[in-house]
Amino acid sequence: MRMAAAQRLLVGCDFDGTISPIVGTPADARPLPGAVAALRGLAALPRTQIVLLSGRSRADLAALVGRPAGVQLIGSHGAEWGSDFGETLSGEQAALLRQVVRQASTIVADAPGCLLERKPASVAVHVRGADGPVGDRVLAAVRDGPAQLPGVIAIPGKKVLELAVVKVSKGAAIQRLRAQFEPTVTAYFGDDRTDEAAFEVLGEGDIGVKVGPGPSAAAVRLATPVEVVHLLASLLQRRRSAQASSP
Repeated sequence: MRMAAAQRLLVGCDFDGTISPIVGTPADARPLPGAVAALRGLAALPRTQIVLLSGRSRADLAALVGRPAGVQLIGSHGAEWGSDFGETLSGEQAALLRQVVRQASTIVADAPGCLLERKPASVAVHVRGADGPVGDRVLAAVRDGPAQLPGVIAIPGKKVLELAVVKVSKGAAIQRLRAQFEPTVTAYFGDDRTDEAAFEVLGEGDIGVKVGPGPSAAAVRLATPVEVVHLLASLLQRRRSAQASSP
């Protein structure tokens, strides 16, 4: 396994749909048994950096996984790197976000099963809990309404459309991490359309792992989050062995 033998290994991993099954209500999501332990174990190894890179707010991500020692938590698709939001919104951006939230709230008000998730610089409209026609109607109304406001960046995902007032990208986050850590191998695990930006910046010798169906720039495919956890646990064992046997 190339990851196990890497001189300096960076592993980035999404949360929902990757180490946690997709659920109808985002607040009900939980990491699979063994997932956090595997990440924490990898982070404790020499020359190994482990990052959870999620579209969720960093506070939400921390509430779901705790703060596992050595594991870096990055939220909002790469916008939140520390305990505070990585960028201060301008007055214009803050006003725009309030306008987006008002319009999106009106759209979901009469749509059972749809909900809003507020983040420091965006709002996500989730329709996973809605009947198909209701969800389709809501997403169409969001695309045709608040998503068209000047300065709004629409980030589509699985049964969700996020509206941000700052430009964010998981690809940019991975590039920043690589510049800081200088890994010899970078691996990234993800399941959603937003993860494609991370796959697309991987270089020769790096490893992209797509979880679930759908077209992808990743070269490796796993069917379910359960398989991701198994692979992470195997990587932990193999990397420990490889480092123990190396001079």
